[in-house]
Amino acid sequence: MKKENGKGDEPMPSNYIRFDWAMKRLLRNKANFAVLEGFLTTLLNEKIVIQKLLESESNQEDEFDKYNRVDMLAENSKGELILIEVQNNNEYAYFQRMLFGTSKLVTEYINRGEGYDKVRKVYSVNIVYFSLGSGKDIVYHGKTEFRGIHQGDVLELTPFQKQTFKVDSVSQLYPEYYILKVNDFNQVARSPLEEWIYYMNTGDIPDSATAPGLDEARQRLKLDRMTKEELNAYYRHLDNIVILRDNIYTERAEGRAEGRAEGRMEEKREMAHNMKSLNIPLDTISQVTGLSIEEIKSL
Repeated sequence: MKKENGKGDEPMPSNYIRFDWAMKRLLRNKANFAVLEGFLTTLLNEKIVIQKLLESESNQEDEFDKYNRVDMLAENSKGELILIEVQNNNEYAYFQRMLFGTSKLVTEYINRGEGYDKVRKVYSVNIVYFSLGSGKDIVYHGKTEFRGIHQGDVLELTPFQKQTFKVDSVSQLYPEYYILKVNDFNQVARSPLEEWIYYMNTGDIPDSATAPGLDEARQRLKLDRMTKEELNAYYRHLDNIVILRDNIYTERAEGRAEGRAEGRMEEKREMAHNMKSLNIPLDTISQVTGLSIEEIKSL
């Protein structure tokens, strides 16, 4: 099974289209909603029916963002908002970005003058191809709840609030976050959700996979359904992902090398300073440390 890509690694060839490209070009078509509905049904563990797609941040500002990420905003049959984002390369403030994205949706999709009871439920689904945070699992779920600092109890809704808002807990009123750390999955898929993650990781859908939506993906996301022009564009997309990963790898390697060089220079300066304090001749210090007489004098 494919593991996290390093420098020069290319996405594993497959008969199926990568999920991020499918989100860009195919899953926005209502005829293909069944694929996305199957994935969300599997992830959220409830039947999801997509009513329509809404405006999101899909128009990227630069070439890096164009290939590095893709997002999609859906509204389900209950009027809830589901933001799905695929991120290919590392972003150290990604947690804050998730918060910003949900907060923006909460404020944008309520009309001025409407009561707070009209605030929409938001799901933030994040499919990341980099090591986000520090943790052992491959799927994380975050939600908001209020716990007493003295009794340790969870603050609950009143019966009237449950009936009015049609939910069972306070956390169901707040945004919920899902993080799928796709590159960290390196085992045999044993559950429907793991079958989806396996596809996102490898681009392959085993014949044995039965998760909702994957059968539709087999039919609609095959490379041989694409025109020659579409295939050319798709392979350019794969090439650009490889280039982006190479750039990130190179920048990190250069940064580590520069850090090591600076560390060695600092050690030489400290040694020269200590030798100078012992009144050792400057030319001797220069021979030992490799620093010039002028550098030693300035210490």
